[in-house]
Amino acid sequence: MLVQRLSWAVCALLVCAAANLNAADNVPPEGFTAIFNGKDLTGWYGLEHFDPRKLWAMTPEEQAAKREANQKEFEAHWTVQNGDLVNDGFGPYATTLKDYRDYEFWIDYKTVAKADSGIYLKASPQVQIWDSTDPSKFNLGADKGSGGLWNNSPGAAGKDPLVKADKPFGEWNSFKITQVGARTTVVYNDKLVVDNALLENYWDRKAPLFPQGPIQLQTHGGEIRWKNIYVRELSAAEANKLLAARGSEGFKSIFNGKDLTGWAGKVDEYEVVDGAIRCKPGKGGVLHTADEYGDFVARVEFKVPPGGNNGLAIRYPGEGNPAYAGMTELQVLDNESEKYAKLDARQYHGSAYGMAPAARGFLRKAGEWNFQEVTVKGSTIKVELNGNVILDTDLSTITEYMANSAHPGKELTKGYFGFAGHSDPVEFRNIQIKVLTE
Repeated sequence: MLVQRLSWAVCALLVCAAANLNAADNVPPEGFTAIFNGKDLTGWYGLEHFDPRKLWAMTPEEQAAKREANQKEFEAHWTVQNGDLVNDGFGPYATTLKDYRDYEFWIDYKTVAKADSGIYLKASPQVQIWDSTDPSKFNLGADKGSGGLWNNSPGAAGKDPLVKADKPFGEWNSFKITQVGARTTVVYNDKLVVDNALLENYWDRKAPLFPQGPIQLQTHGGEIRWKNIYVRELSAAEANKLLAARGSEGFKSIFNGKDLTGWAGKVDEYEVVDGAIRCKPGKGGVLHTADEYGDFVARVEFKVPPGGNNGLAIRYPGEGNPAYAGMTELQVLDNESEKYAKLDARQYHGSAYGMAPAARGFLRKAGEWNFQEVTVKGSTIKVELNGNVILDTDLSTITEYMANSAHPGKELTKGYFGFAGHSDPVEFRNIQIKVLTE
């Protein structure tokens, strides 16, 4: 049953929602902040369907001028009536002045027949809202109901809602949205309609969703009312816990949190501190598993100190430089350190070292724990960092290498998993592997 698929996080959302059914409007539940005060448009401005990259490229003065240029039209189409934020179906989108990264977002709405709207997350469309009874839009999926990530590619997870949960016109509908990286979970009228799906970057399908961005309420031709608009920003620890809880079936821990039992290689160059494997300062070399793996998925939390450098050894043969002798080394690096400002793009965090560059901007600050999942199938590697896919490549197609240095091990079909070690006290914990093929 669908209910059995709910994670502890989604269940918690439902419990909290039930507990607040009788709460006063626009008064946030504990832990949340109201971003609509029920009185005026404070905290919001008007922005049309606009590529946010153009906005972010502007100076602060230019951004302020753009907001001012839209203000008159914004106020003409967005009003506050009896504690409701009301849009007449036209004008620019209501946009938060603040950008958000990982968060829970709650909002109620009520609309009319033939209306069409949506919620942009991190400036990207969208959690869909429409008239699910309108036959003229059944070919677009309206008959499946609201709440899906409609702008995802055809067939992509989340594009269509898992169940139809729309209430009749005249009744209030409720969204409880959890956004961790690009991972989106939508509970609509207490029913799970999107389950941890990746929200695609509408503005650049080849790139991950933006690390952060505003929340926007779309206008699309029909009156819509909104209220009870709340946000709770998630800490790195909360975000990691949510990511680890999803899809955890089949994973087995390969680190006991106490010592290096089950590990081989440069064991003396590493230590276990506070439940984490740490490379000793000034030491290094490859620490690897006792078992070899073919196709697998690995999950690990890691923390880099300022300027820290290490790497994940993938299908390592047991000797040699893992970046070349093994299938690859997936870089673990403090991307923001000044000393790494002029590296080759294929040397930054998450990259298949010297072969394929990873997207940047998704690593947490030095000293914070990150959650990373690596999927290795045949010659392909996918790296998901903090809920964002930063690398998805087929090494067999790569023919150009950094410094023209060949990678003879990239065609290995089996090997050890481990840590490359580069003399810095980078830490790893909660290390798990799911075997896909031996």
